[in-house]
Amino acid sequence: MTPPTLEGGLVAPTAKVLTGAIGRDRRQVLVDLVALAKPRVVLMVLVTTAVGYHVGLVGAPEWGRLVHVLVGTLLAAGGTLALNQYWERDVDARMERTRTRPLPDGRLQPLEALLFGAASTLLGLLYLAALVGLLAAGVTAATVVLYLGAYTPLKLRTPLCTLAGAVPGALPPVTGWVAAREDLGVGAWVLFAILFLWQLPHTLAIARLYRDDYARAGVRLLPVVDAEGTSTERQIVTGCLALLTVSLMPTLIGLAGPLYFAGAFLLGGAFVVLGAWQALAPSPAAARRVLFASLLYLPALLALLAFDKA
Repeated sequence: MTPPTLEGGLVAPTAKVLTGAIGRDRRQVLVDLVALAKPRVVLMVLVTTAVGYHVGLVGAPEWGRLVHVLVGTLLAAGGTLALNQYWERDVDARMERTRTRPLPDGRLQPLEALLFGAASTLLGLLYLAALVGLLAAGVTAATVVLYLGAYTPLKLRTPLCTLAGAVPGALPPVTGWVAAREDLGVGAWVLFAILFLWQLPHTLAIARLYRDDYARAGVRLLPVVDAEGTSTERQIVTGCLALLTVSLMPTLIGLAGPLYFAGAFLLGGAFVVLGAWQALAPSPAAARRVLFASLLYLPALLALLAFDKA
């Protein structure tokens, strides 16, 4: 998808957009701009960033630094998600689950979303660079580039988009880690691996549930191109098994204690069972159980990791 041509430069269209926004209910405009940033997704990003910071700490926490990394991440993540909705507005209009979003529903103009997303993303990156550090800003910039430059366009081309999207989705705890330590040690990559692998069964379960909707919009997620479902179910189980293995690593490398190890084993084992259930008897109900389990698994695992930090 290419951005609309701005005849006569940027000034006249921008003035038109601003004039239109003033004529609307300001509260509704604000609500719709916030919706562009996907607050629930941003909340998860902030939680994983905070856990990465906490786990990476060696001494006493610097609360001001934590606040700065969360504010910068909030701005950059929200702006990136808004830009994603800008680029995918035509795709969203073709899907039942997304057609009522602010852009396909016509409550916001594309240029409003573009300006809001670009300004928020740039401000977040500059904020992190100035008040946290260049390494944290660099990791966040990589997240932005990979999400918008790889995951977003690949969704219409190949099922590998799931793997491409899991990379930026796994980087927020790395941002938190480097904010605490100013390095990219093995602990940062273990956190990355946990988030990366968690996204595979989580995303595939969503795609399995909304396969027809994605197919209608031309989104080539694995369940859309895998008519038999064999590859989809196999990858869900493989992802759960790999996640179980990697989730034990924080204790093995000295980041967490035995309580975390036991909890991670039980949580991961239950997740594997549900994934195998879906593979043996595929159904929307089984896929929904995998999705629900993924939404419980991640916060529970992160809470254990934060509580039983070595």
